[in-house]
Amino acid sequence: MIFNEDSRVKIPAIVHLTRLGYTYLPLKNVKLDKSTNIFLDIFKKKVAELNPELSPNEVDRFYEEISICLENEDLGRAFFEKLIDRSGRRLVDFDNFGNNDFHVVTELTYQKDDEEFRPDLTILINGMPLFFIEVKKPNNLEGIQAEMKRMTTRFTNKKFRKFANITQLMVFSNNMEYDDEAISPIQGAFYATPAYGKMHFNYFREEEKAFELHVHVKAIEKEKELEILRDNNVVGIKDSPEYQTNLLATSPTHRLLSSLFEKSRVEFLLRYAIAYVKEEKGLEKHIMRYPQLFATKALERKLNEGIRKGIIWHTQGSGKTALAYYNVKFLTQYFQKKTIVAKFYFIVDRLDLLIQAAREFKARGLVVHEIDSREDFARDIKSIAAIHNNSGKAEITVVNIQKFKDDPDVTRKSDYQLSIQRVFFLDEVHRSYNPKGSFLANLKEADPDSIKIGLTGTPLLGSDYNSRVLFGDYIHKYYYNASIKDGYTLRLIREEISTQYKAQFQKILDEIKVLKGSSQKKHLFAHRKFVEPMLEYIVDDFERSRERMDDPSIGGMVVCSSSEQAKLLFEVFQENYAKEEPTQFLFAADSQQRIPINKRKQDCQVKSAALILHDVGTKQERKDQVEGFKEGKIDFLFVYNMLLTGFDAKRLKKLYVGRKVKSHNLLQMLTRVNRTYKEFRYGYVVDFVNIKDEFDAANKAYFAELQSELGDEMIHYSNLFKSAEEIKEEIEEIKEVLFPFDTLNMETFSKQISQINDRKEMQEIVKVLQNAKVLYNLIRLAGYYDLLEKVDFQKLGSLGREAEHRLALINQKEVLESDLDSTNLLNIALEEVFFAFTKVKEEEMILADALKNTLQKTREMLGGNFDPKDPEFISLKEQLELLFKKQKLTEFTAEDMSANMKQLDSIYQKAKKLEYENQLIRAKYANDAKFARLHKRLMEKDPLTEKDSKLFEALNDLKLAIDDELEKSSRLLEQENYSKQKINRLVIEQLLTKHQLPITAEKARSLGNLVFSEYLNEYQGRVA
Repeated sequence: MIFNEDSRVKIPAIVHLTRLGYTYLPLKNVKLDKSTNIFLDIFKKKVAELNPELSPNEVDRFYEEISICLENEDLGRAFFEKLIDRSGRRLVDFDNFGNNDFHVVTELTYQKDDEEFRPDLTILINGMPLFFIEVKKPNNLEGIQAEMKRMTTRFTNKKFRKFANITQLMVFSNNMEYDDEAISPIQGAFYATPAYGKMHFNYFREEEKAFELHVHVKAIEKEKELEILRDNNVVGIKDSPEYQTNLLATSPTHRLLSSLFEKSRVEFLLRYAIAYVKEEKGLEKHIMRYPQLFATKALERKLNEGIRKGIIWHTQGSGKTALAYYNVKFLTQYFQKKTIVAKFYFIVDRLDLLIQAAREFKARGLVVHEIDSREDFARDIKSIAAIHNNSGKAEITVVNIQKFKDDPDVTRKSDYQLSIQRVFFLDEVHRSYNPKGSFLANLKEADPDSIKIGLTGTPLLGSDYNSRVLFGDYIHKYYYNASIKDGYTLRLIREEISTQYKAQFQKILDEIKVLKGSSQKKHLFAHRKFVEPMLEYIVDDFERSRERMDDPSIGGMVVCSSSEQAKLLFEVFQENYAKEEPTQFLFAADSQQRIPINKRKQDCQVKSAALILHDVGTKQERKDQVEGFKEGKIDFLFVYNMLLTGFDAKRLKKLYVGRKVKSHNLLQMLTRVNRTYKEFRYGYVVDFVNIKDEFDAANKAYFAELQSELGDEMIHYSNLFKSAEEIKEEIEEIKEVLFPFDTLNMETFSKQISQINDRKEMQEIVKVLQNAKVLYNLIRLAGYYDLLEKVDFQKLGSLGREAEHRLALINQKEVLESDLDSTNLLNIALEEVFFAFTKVKEEEMILADALKNTLQKTREMLGGNFDPKDPEFISLKEQLELLFKKQKLTEFTAEDMSANMKQLDSIYQKAKKLEYENQLIRAKYANDAKFARLHKRLMEKDPLTEKDSKLFEALNDLKLAIDDELEKSSRLLEQENYSKQKINRLVIEQLLTKHQLPITAEKARSLGNLVFSEYLNEYQGRVA
C-alpha cells in the first residue's frame, strides 16, 4: 500500500478530525485573504450571523480591523482579546459553541513575499486558521526535533508575523509514544503556542476516562472519508490493512487530537487556558500544562458535588501561581453562569512570597491588590465589590497573613458581605496554618461558604498539622516524577564536597577547639576563619561549573547556617570578589599567612552578590536585588530563611546547602534549582551538611502517601536525586553495549562500526556514548570520583564522535537507497551549516546573515519539489550542492560572500520560477503530483501534442478513469500483470480513442508502464 507520511499519519488525522465534528474543506475555489489565511466567505457569513446588527460594510470594516491588529508586535494579544470577547462584536459563539463553523484543510500555504510554508493540517473556526498540525511518519530522521527547529525559525521571521499572531495552538507529532528517557523530546505528540523565538513543546497525558475511551469520537462517515481520499489522490489506500490500522482512534496523534480539539476542549482552551505573560525578555504566550488543565477540571467536579475545600498537590516548579491565575478566569465564568460574583484572594505567609505572587499575577494581566496589614484586610473583606479597578479587568487580592495569622479578631463574621463568592487560594499549605484560633479557623467561621483551595508541592503528613485534616482531600495530584518526565522540572544531582575540604574544615574545628554546644557551633560557622575557606571553595566550584557547563549565565545560591554566617559570607565576598578593589587580605587555606587576593582573583568572573535577609535593607532593595539576580546581573545570593520557598529563578542551577533543613522544608529548598533552563538536564545541589539521610526520610513519607493515593502506579515513581547507584548501572549498560567492540584502539573501533548498516543498532551505540559524556560531567560534579575508574571516559568521548559520523552516513545512505526524494539529503546537510567567518566586521556579518537566509530559502524551495527527475531541478540541485561542498564555506571573506551571494541568488530565482510552474501544472490535476510529473515527461521529448491543454484533457480523463477503478478495488495495484493490462487498456481508450492523440501500441505500453509505476510508487510510499 501507500506507506508514507501522508497515508500513515496525515490522511488518517484528517479523517479522525471529521469524527470529532470537523468538516473537510478542499482548497479548490476557496476565497481567502492570503495575508491572514482567513477564509473570507466563511468568516464574513459567520460574523454577520453572530452580529446581526452589523451591515455588510461594517462586517468588511470589522475584518479590516482584525487584519490590521494582526500586524502588531504583540504575539497576537490584540487579536486574541477580540477572539474571546463576548460583550462586543463576536468572532466566536461561546454561548453555544457548537454553533460555530469547524473546518480542517490540508497543505494551506502560509506565504509572504517570496517565502512560504505549508502546515500539514490547518483547523479553522469560523474561517479563521487558529490551529495547525505538523505530522511526520514514525522513526523519521531527527524525530520531532527537525519540525520544532523549522517552526521556531519561521515564526522568528517577521514576514510570518500575521500567521504567528493568528495561530493559537500548534501540534507536532510523529505518531509515536513518548520516550520518557530521552534527553530532549524526539518522538511523540506535543503541543505549543507560538513565539517570536524558541518555543516550548508540551507533553499531554490524558487523565479523563471519557477521552481515554474515546466516547467523543464518532464513527467514520464513509462518504466523507472517500471525499478526503479523492481530494488527496490516494483512493487506493482505503481498504488496505495498514491504512485501517492508522485510522484507529488510539494512535498517539489521534489521542492528542481528541484531547485538544474535541469541541468542548477547544472552547475550554480558548476561554481559560491561554495567558500572555510579561517576562524578562519580553511578552510570551503560555498555554495550560495538562496537569493545570486537569486540576481545573477536577476542581469543577468538586464544586459541582458541593465540596468547598481541598488540596492541589503539584510539585514545585509545576506552575501553581499560574494555575491560580487560570482559575481566576475559569471560576469567574463558572460562578457567572450561576449569577454569582466571585472575588479572589491569594494567601501567603511571608512578605517575599507576596511580592513574588503579586509580580506573577501582574505579569499575566491581573489587577493586584496587596494586603500586608490587619486594617487593609478587614477593609477589603467588608467590600462587596469583586472589581475595584476602573478598567474592568479581572483582579486578585494577595494577602500576607504573617503579621496576623494567629489573631482571632482579624475579621469578624459581621465583616463579611455574603452576597459574593469568596475564593481563597492558600499558598504553601504545608506550613503552619494553625487550626486553633488562627487565620484559617477565622475564615471558616466568618464565611462558611467561602471556597478554600490549598496549594502545595509538599503537604504536611504528620498527625498534628496534617494538610488533609486542615484543608480536605486532594483535588488533584502531580508529583515531581511526572513533572520530570514531562520536562517541566529537572532531576537533581547531589554533589559532596571534596575530601580535602572536609579535612581542612576538621582542622579548623580542632584549632578553635569548639565545644559540642549548638550556640558555640553557631558562632564557629560564622567565624571568619571558617567562612573564608568556605567561600573560596564555593566560588571556585561555581566558576568551574560554569566552565564545565559552558554557560556563564547560570546563578548560584548559598543557604547559610545562620543569618550571622550569611552576613559574614557576603562581607568577605564584597572584600575579595566584588568589582570594587579589595580592601582586605584573604586567609590562604594551604598556608599559614594572609596574602593579597588581587592576583589570584584577577581572572575570576564571579563579581556580584546580594544578601537577602529580612532585617537587611528595605523591602524595595530586596525586591530589586532579587530581580537583578533573575536578570543575570547578580552571580550569587546569600540567604538564611528567605527565598527557600516560592522563589523561582530559572537560571539558578547551583544550590550550596550549609545547614540542615527538615522534611517538607528540605524538598521545598532543593527544588529551587529544578526549573528548566536552556538545555540543562539537572539542577545541582552542593551538600555541606549531609542532607541525604533527611531527604531519604522525607521522600519515604511522601512515597507512603502516594502509595495510598496511587496504588500500582507507584512503580512509575523514582527519586528526585540521581544517585551513584543509578550512575553505576548506566556505566554497566555502556560496557555491555560496547562489549563486542575494541574500545581501546580507536582505529579498530572505527573499522568495526563501519561494518554496521542497521540504523537502530548504530543509534543504540551513539546513545550510550552520548550518555557517557553526560555521566562524566555528573561524576565530577557529584564527587563520585571512584566511578571515573570504571571506564575511560576520555576515550569514550572520541569514540562517540566516530559513532556519530557513522550514524550520519547510515542516515544519508538510507535516504538515498529508500528511493525517497534525494533532496532530503541536501536538506539535512544544509540544516547543519554553521556560519563563522574568519574576518568579522559589521558589513561582513550583514552579508553573512543574508547569505545564510538565502541559502535556507533556496534549500526549502528545492526541498519542496515534487519532481526530482526534472532536468532543470537536477541542474539546480547540482549547482547548490557544488556551492555547499566547498569545504571553506565557514571561511568566506566579504569578497567570497558577495560572489557566492550572486550565484546563490541566481539559483534561488530559478528554483522559485520552477516551483511556481510546478504548482500551476499540479493544480490543473487537482494537486495530483503523479499526473503533473507525467504531463511534464510527455511534453519534454517527442511530445504527443504541442498543446498543453490537449494533453491535460486526455491525461485528466485517464486519471479519473484509473481512480474510478481504484475506488472499486483498492487492491488492484497488488495484481501487477492484471493492473498493467487494465491501465494500458485505459490509456488506449482515453488517449487514442476518446482524445485521438497519435499514440502507437508501443508508446501506449510505455506510457501505461510509466503510469503504473507512478501509482505503484505512491502505493508503496516511494517518490518516482
